[in-house]
Amino acid sequence: MQKTQFKFPVGYQNFHKDQLFNYQLNRWYSWGYARYEDMEYAGLKIDNFQDWKDIMIKLAKIALQEDRLINAAFYYRAAEFYTFSHDPDKEILYDKFCDLFYNIFQNEGLERFKVPYQDGFLPVIRTSPDGESKGTIVLHGGFDSYIEEFYSWMWYFSSQGYEVIGFEGPGQGAARKKYGIPLDVEWEKPTSAILDYFNLDEVTLIGTSMGGWFCLRAAAFEPRIKKVIAQGHAMDYMKIHNIFAQKMLIFFTKYFPNFSNKMALNNLKKCDMEAWTTSNLMYITNKKMPLDAMELAFRMNEKNMHSERIKQDVLLLSGRQDHFIGFKMHKKQVDALINAKSVTDKVFTKQDQAQNHCQVGNTGLALETMLEWLE
Repeated sequence: MQKTQFKFPVGYQNFHKDQLFNYQLNRWYSWGYARYEDMEYAGLKIDNFQDWKDIMIKLAKIALQEDRLINAAFYYRAAEFYTFSHDPDKEILYDKFCDLFYNIFQNEGLERFKVPYQDGFLPVIRTSPDGESKGTIVLHGGFDSYIEEFYSWMWYFSSQGYEVIGFEGPGQGAARKKYGIPLDVEWEKPTSAILDYFNLDEVTLIGTSMGGWFCLRAAAFEPRIKKVIAQGHAMDYMKIHNIFAQKMLIFFTKYFPNFSNKMALNNLKKCDMEAWTTSNLMYITNKKMPLDAMELAFRMNEKNMHSERIKQDVLLLSGRQDHFIGFKMHKKQVDALINAKSVTDKVFTKQDQAQNHCQVGNTGLALETMLEWLE
């Protein structure tokens, strides 16, 4: 069976002057789904969120006309990413992405499953090695990711001899969009459901971005996880801000909740990064008020991770110039794993071209690092 061969280009590119857009353009390129010239064109044309949506849709249509189906699929995903949750186009773009994705890759042996969970399902995709499996890797993303985005990663590990099971948990992808399951920080519950469904006893769990927090939390409660790889997360999401901003947020949330909600709702009209983040958080958590959605950030803290309960082998990957997660979080996490069987940490720098969030700029190096640690 002929399978797509992915390439992970090296180099964090200056596609756009604003990191808000530049990082996302680099992400699709670094993960093997976008052409350099397309991302370069987008960077020259985009000034705001509406431009982003329009340009990405335009690039998707051109790619379709030229039969570049992988490019087209992920340009629709890119367009959907920065589309606000109240926009009816958001789900239309999501469906276009998924339809194209599965039309492309189901012919390559990609398997799909729906694991019963609560009143809905957790979507799962599985890739298998050509020969005998070296073991099973279970993989998931973070705050607003879809499992289809990680197909090139799954392909990489399968090509190296591993069975890979990728799933969407509460708040992610179709688990939220199609089955209405909101985000839940108790990640051991969906993880256990996946392990039960596939009758798995010894797995490596990989979580990326906020998924790093999720997978470590799951490992604290699920002994069938034997190895854990956490990439690009914060141990405590209330401490990624500077101390003054953190205290102000807590103060206004506690003493002026009505005022804080009103201000946040007014900010949604601005269509800027803050508005998009709030809108996205409210959708993923299925909350109607911003402060109710913000409760999630308060719960994703050091205490609720239970680092002291983690007894597995752990690999931590961080970027020295991660623009989302301050580097101070890295050492805090290393020091907190006091009962882990082993702790290996890797810090990527500008010299590696992997200094950014989740090593966008040199995804291949990050995957090689994970593989070497596993083997």
